[in-house]
Amino acid sequence: MNTYSTALDIDYVRSQFPALRGGYAFLDNAGGSAVLRPVAERISDYLLNSAVQLGASYSESVAAGARVMEAREAVARFINAPYPEECVMGGSTTLMLQLLCRAIAPSIHPGDEIVVTNCDHEANIGPWVRLCEERGATLRTWSVDPHSLELQLDDLDRLLGPNTRYVAMTHASNILGSVNPVAEVARRVQAVGGKLCVDAVAYAPHRLVDVQASGADYYVFSFYKTFGPHFAVLWGKRDHLLALPSLNHFFIGQDVIPYKLQPGNLNYELSYGCIGINDYLIDIGKRLGATGPDRHVMQVAFDAFEQQEDLLAETLLAFLREQPGVRIIGKARVTNGDRVPTISFVVEGVQSEAVVRHVDDQRMGIRFGDFYARRLIEDLGLAPYGGVVRVSIAHYNTLEELQRLVQHLAQALDALRPH
Repeated sequence: MNTYSTALDIDYVRSQFPALRGGYAFLDNAGGSAVLRPVAERISDYLLNSAVQLGASYSESVAAGARVMEAREAVARFINAPYPEECVMGGSTTLMLQLLCRAIAPSIHPGDEIVVTNCDHEANIGPWVRLCEERGATLRTWSVDPHSLELQLDDLDRLLGPNTRYVAMTHASNILGSVNPVAEVARRVQAVGGKLCVDAVAYAPHRLVDVQASGADYYVFSFYKTFGPHFAVLWGKRDHLLALPSLNHFFIGQDVIPYKLQPGNLNYELSYGCIGINDYLIDIGKRLGATGPDRHVMQVAFDAFEQQEDLLAETLLAFLREQPGVRIIGKARVTNGDRVPTISFVVEGVQSEAVVRHVDDQRMGIRFGDFYARRLIEDLGLAPYGGVVRVSIAHYNTLEELQRLVQHLAQALDALRPH
């Protein structure tokens, strides 16, 4: 039986992210992570050495096409897609979900039902709302329990029925930090003949994505939240993708996946840059002692990431739990892998902006607002605070950074609380 180290060499880790060299503590990682050096190097390499149009017979075009194909295959390994052609690439999660709903639209009819949650980023709510409005379908909302702030499966069961066509949900909330049981949701949705679409933007930086284990029919996230370029992938089961109409030129047939769902040319250099994410994960996993298939080595890396993140998250949560007038919006403790280190809170009688502005002066990046989960912020009565204060941690953050943040938050709360 192999044993691996679970302790990251944090100095080596940070050396792979050039933006961290300046000593600024980036704790707004759910908004966008630092970018890996191997990612930037691959983007530069492609631009400088492969910047030709694809599809020609001459050697340089053929070589560039092979690089783009290599990128798609790397993404497929990263997310455990059975077929590389199931990976539809594009500019952002928001764009990919709008394209998906556009492709789905002809199959939706009056009387069909679509379920969304009230805790997703608007990217995975708005397109479904518009789809219902345009096609005469019925929209149903699966809301978090106001006491537990969890999505309850019993509540979902009451929304599902023979007319359910799609359920759209988040794998991890970008406000609450909670990890949702998507595989069990998929089982229940598919049992009534529906399909599940999962937004994993807030999940993918913290757990190794496995689209097959998720049970989802469609699964989407952005690489710029996952140490890569401003780019995204929409995965769909092959049969589902083949059944969708083409969104591309009239001569791009329905069987041409993923190209039929990528109107125009995708960004070649950003695609190629995404290979650098795999490079990094495999490097870290091997440094921790892992051997074997790439997915196994990457999982060892993510196990170490989770341990580091849990330590840092609990450092902040322990402080917040002891503060009078502070309300943590989500799970107040790190337990059993059921939350990612995206931590939101409000302070009674204090605008969230005021807390963040105090910390801005300390070379620390945290944030306030609704983070495009406006429906959740409004439903939880948090709009009067100007949204939440959010601290979002990545594995490359350090204990010293979190201790420094706690110190500055203590000073901010002391100065801002009503006396």
